[in-house]
Amino acid sequence: MNIENTPKQEIKQIVEAQRAFFRSGETLSLKYRQRALCALSKAMKQWESRIAEALWKDLHKSYEEAYLTELSIVLGEIDNHLHHLSRWTAPKRVGTPLKMMPSQSKVVAEPLGCTLIMAPWNYPVQLLLNPLVGAISAGCTAVLKPSPYVPHVSKVIEEMIRETFAPEYIAVVQGNRDVNTALLEERYDLIFFTGSPQLGRTVMRAASENLTPVVLELGGKSPCIVDKDANIGMAARRIAWGKSLNAGQTCIAPDYLLVHADIKDQLIAALKKEFTLLLGEQPKQAKHFVRIVNERAFDRLVGYIQGANVVMGGDTDRSERYISPTIIDPVDVNSPIMQEEIFGPIFPVVTFQSTDEAIRFVVEREKPLALYYFSESKQRIRKVLKHTSSGGCCINDTIMHIANEKLPFGGVGASGMSAYHGKESFRVFSHYRAVVTTTTLIDLPFRYMPYKFFKWVKGLL
Repeated sequence: MNIENTPKQEIKQIVEAQRAFFRSGETLSLKYRQRALCALSKAMKQWESRIAEALWKDLHKSYEEAYLTELSIVLGEIDNHLHHLSRWTAPKRVGTPLKMMPSQSKVVAEPLGCTLIMAPWNYPVQLLLNPLVGAISAGCTAVLKPSPYVPHVSKVIEEMIRETFAPEYIAVVQGNRDVNTALLEERYDLIFFTGSPQLGRTVMRAASENLTPVVLELGGKSPCIVDKDANIGMAARRIAWGKSLNAGQTCIAPDYLLVHADIKDQLIAALKKEFTLLLGEQPKQAKHFVRIVNERAFDRLVGYIQGANVVMGGDTDRSERYISPTIIDPVDVNSPIMQEEIFGPIFPVVTFQSTDEAIRFVVEREKPLALYYFSESKQRIRKVLKHTSSGGCCINDTIMHIANEKLPFGGVGASGMSAYHGKESFRVFSHYRAVVTTTTLIDLPFRYMPYKFFKWVKGLL
């Protein structure tokens, strides 16, 4: 199935229509936003089976995994916004210092305006529609750009959005990188991009032409550190699950294993056991094991395996874009697999002798989107948290920090900027406007020239 490029002229017309619609003020009322959120929730439930079928066709993603990692997250986000939106949109009174009397001060959340949301292929529903929830609740319009690498999903989402919303409010634009270029030539009030750091730089350069703010949700090599006092069985189970999810094609997947040398052999043995428990002796036959998105990504991943010291897995089938869970040990830290985000079910293993050595290994590299640390020592846990930096972190677990809508989700440094989920999604699509209201019943002369009361005023400052 091929996705047709949206013509450049149509893109321009969509953006102009959305800017005009936003200026009309239709999106500003609380009721309008609540109705739109309810409409999106209703549409997702009505289109649930078609979305799940499309995810199976594009990624071999089972209904269960599709619901847990895509649909339920968006539906939960909508419910959270509906529950809190009236409070989030209400003006917030703040204190006013004596020197400004007789005035009152407040902060008003106002929508940024016309926004562009660009999503990748790995979680094509969640990563496109979750930001949309924030745009709707903040009162913005949105141009949605799904990935052409998952054509069935992209087409279903386009049909669902077209059936649910007017294009001057929310519209879907389809196509390849030429379409991305055309989209980025237009002016927006916010660009929300999820994807690779390389494309993130392209988006940021384009946004700079119009001084457009950006949210960049990127990736990087998220380390999974297993210290010598870790609960090896539990660590192996949670790590294997985190790497199996979406066949490792997750921006916060544990990218590489950083294991204490004393327990490396035990951990690898435990991982082999847990991968088998999760996916069976033949992962290729497993209903819940996703395929690699396309041949290009498959070939890149196979390149990491060829010539490597594979101690588990290594099975591939290009006709099905299948790669089994694979462990490589040892690995050269200067090899390509340790320089690039893997984005697949391959685990290179690096050993360390002390927690300090593991910390140095992490901080000498770009700040990752996620960091996972397994240890039973509170002292070591505090040390790792204090001396490393990452977008998010799990202690004795993987992936799960994304599941709490009360936590911000985002990167830092090369792994991204700004954050969303829950209230942060509302916040990132909003401008918090400072408003001072001063009575006209009295007008104190202190601030006016020639500053006759300066000594007294100086004491108030």
